[in-house]
Amino acid sequence: MEQKNVLISGAGIAGLSTEFWLTKYGFNVTLVERAAHIRPGGQAVDVRGPALEVAARMGLLSEIRKNSTKLKGMSIVDAVSGEEIYRNNEQTLTGGRHDSPDVEILRDDLCNVLFKAVGEQATYIFNDSIAMLRQDETGVDVIFERSAPRRFDLVIGADGIRSNVRRIVFGQDEEFIRYLGHYVAIFTMPNYFELDHWEMIFQHKGTPLAVCIVKEKESEARTYLGFSSIEPLLYDYRDIDAQKLMIAERAANVGGEIAKIKELMLVSTNFYFDSVNQTVMDSWSKGCIALVGDAGYSVSLSLGQSTSVAMVGAYVLAGELAAHKEDLQTAFGHYESELREYILTNQKLAFNTSTEPQQMPDKQSEEGSAIEPADLSDFGLSVIPLILKNY
Repeated sequence: MEQKNVLISGAGIAGLSTEFWLTKYGFNVTLVERAAHIRPGGQAVDVRGPALEVAARMGLLSEIRKNSTKLKGMSIVDAVSGEEIYRNNEQTLTGGRHDSPDVEILRDDLCNVLFKAVGEQATYIFNDSIAMLRQDETGVDVIFERSAPRRFDLVIGADGIRSNVRRIVFGQDEEFIRYLGHYVAIFTMPNYFELDHWEMIFQHKGTPLAVCIVKEKESEARTYLGFSSIEPLLYDYRDIDAQKLMIAERAANVGGEIAKIKELMLVSTNFYFDSVNQTVMDSWSKGCIALVGDAGYSVSLSLGQSTSVAMVGAYVLAGELAAHKEDLQTAFGHYESELREYILTNQKLAFNTSTEPQQMPDKQSEEGSAIEPADLSDFGLSVIPLILKNY
């Protein structure tokens, strides 16, 4: 059987996971990425539920656990005074309980595990992106921004919620993105608070304003800073400096520790900013082109499930393509039927979670700062099960 040539757009978790499985199944894979290399930085992400089984089938679960954050606990501090309000050594807000089988890992650490696992089995085009796609019944002609044009049997958009492939093939972002009322910046900064395998949440009057996560004391902090807005805002998605100024102006202006975090954010070299969204589409494929992960079905940050959904989606898409190499439409049809209910259930739960305000303990107990277990969200309890097919 003739080897199929596949182009994947995006070297994130969805793209690298899809690449892993397609190379395993004997496809000739090329991956194009706008950045000059695997992107550094990014938030802590979680591998949960069926994604743990996917990682095990990849033979990478032990390596993912080895590179996990291994956080020892979390504390909540007053954003103005810096005074500790709450401490928990049994769980964290972002990673859940320590005795859970779930794995919390930094985004770039997971990407590097996937990248190394594929090795030289795939071809990479870094520092480039897709400018135009022209498809017919037998394949897709791809015009790149910098590289020479090429033809592929199929193209997979794994390029995130602002997917370039989706925009070219399916339509503008506004047709598919569901805004959930929040904006968040995720950036690296020096370990100013001298944390060690620890998570620190900064809150004001019971409302969380920022989160810092540090894997090792000598490493940088991964920091979240956000704000809410009833209506979506207009801004340039490529203008990082303008985005930094926007969040500095709009995030809670309470001084204290938040002022210092804003100051460090303005000089951060690894910075990501976007609204909290979901991608909602009736179909994730058209002709010889398909979407995977956030490009087709973003769940949103509010549930902590996007990484797991992307890994599961990549597994199913690649498996169906391997099972139906000569019939793309059948492969894509099975891909959607296998995942549709799983995706919709995740999105519904994430939507409800995003619209319910998260409250934190806002005062100390009489005995001091160690409050008994609080009503903190445990995302691990929100895992949607899925029975995975064997491909």
